[in-house]
Amino acid sequence: MGKCYNKIEISAPVATVWQKISNFHDMSWAEGVITSLVKVGQLSGTELGAKRILNDAFHETLISLDAKAYTFSYSIDDGPGPIAKSAVSNYLGVVKLSASSTGSLVEWSSSFDSDNESEVTEFCDPIYTALLGALKKSLS
Repeated sequence: MGKCYNKIEISAPVATVWQKISNFHDMSWAEGVITSLVKVGQLSGTELGAKRILNDAFHETLISLDAKAYTFSYSIDDGPGPIAKSAVSNYLGVVKLSASSTGSLVEWSSSFDSDNESEVTEFCDPIYTALLGALKKSLS
């Protein structure tokens, strides 16, 4: 099983960061990284099963959302290159927030099955790094 793990410290309270990222259908905070987000279906961005398409390429579904624990998870159902549904399975992304001495620790991790785990990691890690950087910038 392959894994990705990225984290960032943000000098804002956990509740503030959570309010910014907890709606699965709102990634306006990810300027420059997410160029388009299409809501698929009728579910709201806080309902399990909500679907979205990012940048006309990443098809994702909200799997879990726990506002009290400041965490949510999602699957990538299809995507470009190494995360295409023919190349990867059981892709689960997890975003978890916790309080830190400077404000908030945001951890973005994923696990997946692939015959090319390193290729998936090399593809996804820079995206998560960019998303975390955009999140921090949006809160500063």
